[in-house]
Amino acid sequence: MPVEKNKQYIVDIVDNGFQGEGIAKIDDFTIFIPNSIVGEKVKIVIVKVLSSHAYGKIVEIISKSKNRVESDCATYKRCGGCNLRHINYETTIKMKQNAVQSLANKMLREKIKVDKTEGMEGPFHYRNKLQFPVGIDKNNKPVMGVFANRTHEIIPVENCKIQNERIQEIAKFIFDYIVENKISIYNEKTSKGLVRHIVIKIGINTNEVMCIVVINGNEFSNEKEFVKRLLEKFSDIKSVVKNINKKNTNVIMGTKNINLYGEGFIKDELNGLTFKISPLSFYQVNPIQTKKLYNLAIEKAKINSEDVVFDLYCGIGTISLFVSKYAKKVYGIEIVKEAIEMAKENAKINKIENVEFITGDVEYAFGKLLNKVEPDIIIVDPPRKGLDSNSIENILKVKPKKLIYISCNPATLMRDLAKIEDVYEIKGVTPVDLFPYTNHVECISVLELKQ
Repeated sequence: MPVEKNKQYIVDIVDNGFQGEGIAKIDDFTIFIPNSIVGEKVKIVIVKVLSSHAYGKIVEIISKSKNRVESDCATYKRCGGCNLRHINYETTIKMKQNAVQSLANKMLREKIKVDKTEGMEGPFHYRNKLQFPVGIDKNNKPVMGVFANRTHEIIPVENCKIQNERIQEIAKFIFDYIVENKISIYNEKTSKGLVRHIVIKIGINTNEVMCIVVINGNEFSNEKEFVKRLLEKFSDIKSVVKNINKKNTNVIMGTKNINLYGEGFIKDELNGLTFKISPLSFYQVNPIQTKKLYNLAIEKAKINSEDVVFDLYCGIGTISLFVSKYAKKVYGIEIVKEAIEMAKENAKINKIENVEFITGDVEYAFGKLLNKVEPDIIIVDPPRKGLDSNSIENILKVKPKKLIYISCNPATLMRDLAKIEDVYEIKGVTPVDLFPYTNHVECISVLELKQ
């Protein structure tokens, strides 16, 4: 091995990887170095050596990139949530385009040019959903914040630069109430204690707030007093929910919700549509960029009034309802029953009648739906693992004239596009920055059936 663990080296950063980390080479051996930027010369210490590559940590920056900025967050290096905060925003946008282009070059036979990333104006405090773990620190004191990168140690957060400021204020009030009233806090090591997470959602355009306290039990003391104090302090809270999660798991929320106040949902408005959001339903965390993402998808799809559209992984029906005013009929499929119930409610609230929502696993429900109706256009927005082989087979069997693939993971997007590029022409891939200052990027890909 050309490098040894715990030894120091001076290296040039020759590239940035997909996670935003710097890449250096010693005798053609690759070293990944977090918080470094292409073009920099740095002194590093090697922290881990594997057979094919190593990991280093910056000891000193010898020459800085002009794209480096002073971080405005005290905890970003440890929490790993915004791993690009040391880079100016315009450069992060370019990095994301380059990362998607690199994957396309490696994985697709047909060479395509990835579009410029659609950035965000004012990329701060954009998240409409907060999930803060609550625990006991090494001094046996209660703590609330975010997990340190790759660990379950909780780092206290005073002011997260990507979370909505109002919901951070509410989370702090809830945590302080829990501590003051000596409500027991969950201990991951022993699986004992009560409060596990504080989850808060806000409708960015309605300012309606939902507070969810995730507990390892059935109730906590003085629940009515807790709700009373919360509402006295924050008049914009429309719903307070107790979520039961007694499992020894990394999954944040359990399946059982009990309303302590309100109707168990909030509303938000997006593109002239109203959406009901429940504790377990998926709703994009950056509505400003989501509007841009979905409008871009619709614009590129060129849907007309004769088109039948399938929306696979439809969640609470956001894309389906966006599309409905252009299409003849829209069918949405989603595995989460509660999300489908919300989707049906959302169609009713918005007086939209040309949509039909189906509860089921896309892998199987998609095939069943094809027995009844054939789509002209299919829109997919799968989880990070991408499309399953059944769904790809069904797309290739039915051959809709267009496929719009919205992806939160460019690696699985390119893998799936490689499987269908013989049949479909890739008309374009556009990255959209839904998660500024993080390494995540959403992409829209438009495909048309080859003649």
